[in-house]
Amino acid sequence: MAQGKRISTDIGDHALHTIQALGAAAKAARLAAGEGQAAAAARLGVHVQTIGRIESGEPGVSVGHMVGLLALYGLDVQAQAAAPKQVGQER
Repeated sequence: MAQGKRISTDIGDHALHTIQALGAAAKAARLAAGEGQAAAAARLGVHVQTIGRIESGEPGVSVGHMVGLLALYGLDVQAQAAAPKQVGQER
């Protein structure tokens, strides 16, 4: 399992990389806006550590907080179905 807050189940590498990419995108957007983590936390109504956890790609962060942070900086998330697994293939 990934480092950070414990989550109820192990998640696959693909999902973990997606979470990390979203965190990196949130951080890049925040920095491009010229704001610090404290300002982002105040705007989102969370603790500054939550911003750090989102940006570092911790899988245990609330999806609402993740999407909320992205939305603060004009980013959105759209879900799409993954390709079906083939027998013997791990995700």
